[in-house]
Amino acid sequence: MAETKQAAPVIDVEKSITDILSTIEREREREIIARRFGLFDRRETLEQIGELLGITRERVRQLEKVVIIKLRASGEALPHVIEIQSIVIDQLHKMGEAARVSDLTAKLIKTNTRLDQSRVAFLATLCPQLTTLEENDLFYLSVGVTSIRKEKQLKADANKVVEVIKKIGEPTTIDVIAKSANITNPKQAEALASISKQLATLNGRWGLVKWPMVNPKNIRDKIYVVLKENGKQMHFSEIAEAIKKSDFKRKAVTTQAIHNELIKDGRFVLIGRGIYALNEWGYKKGTVADIITEVIKEAGKPLHRDEIVKRVLKSRIVKETTVLLNLQGKSKFKRVAKATYDLADSDKIIVK
Repeated sequence: MAETKQAAPVIDVEKSITDILSTIEREREREIIARRFGLFDRRETLEQIGELLGITRERVRQLEKVVIIKLRASGEALPHVIEIQSIVIDQLHKMGEAARVSDLTAKLIKTNTRLDQSRVAFLATLCPQLTTLEENDLFYLSVGVTSIRKEKQLKADANKVVEVIKKIGEPTTIDVIAKSANITNPKQAEALASISKQLATLNGRWGLVKWPMVNPKNIRDKIYVVLKENGKQMHFSEIAEAIKKSDFKRKAVTTQAIHNELIKDGRFVLIGRGIYALNEWGYKKGTVADIITEVIKEAGKPLHRDEIVKRVLKSRIVKETTVLLNLQGKSKFKRVAKATYDLADSDKIIVK
């Protein structure tokens, strides 16, 4: 008998927020908390709230701090907090003991709007058994299980994962990262990686956010990822189709746009009619005649036409007749014996 999947618990955040705010005696303080945490609309700055209420930004900051301290002191005595805390901790255990608020909210609330995320973050700050990381340049707004890692340890372990990935030097799977970081459970390593703004993931691999393979920022980067993942040359129309079917955040591209970007970027080499490869695979830019020249130069001696064709076809997808026509029709090549060709004297490199 097939096992029935249980739906993720759904928290009634609006009721929870309303009931908790009702415990704040003064309306002005309720207004400050609601606006600072974005509980009913977008989050507002100290200046914006101060201007609205006719007080200084510093006074707003002081009142916010006092109210939050009081609410946290009440802890599990606040309405719904025990239930919410239990649900969140249970979900975090499944996610690796920590998670971005956006990812956590997606598991708890079907809509997962920006407003939902603000509310979940606020509720988490009031739960004694949860640790909340404020968003900054290094970390996303995140929540962790305090008994597993307090704030300082959570940041330190996330930074350790970053350092491990830097040392590895290329995008890799979370299993490899966990082993290198001496983290027994790969799910925990993934959770730590997910809260760091220094890291990104794509196609099952994690890496530094500046690496195109995990965080392509433009069409050219996406082309690079597609070719790299494919491992061999592709026609520009195939590349466009692969991008449309990918997991990239933005993938609405035209075939012509792909072709234009392939032409402009030095990472890509045209090796056939509309067919491109990566230059890091050893391909070089140039015409068929340029490739023939390179082949003869590397050989350091005249070559039979069959050998020339064989070597050229390793780096260009063209017809054999195209290679032969270039050999016979270009002044930079000369026949020195039956079906054997060398560079014309003006194209030879004289080594002293």
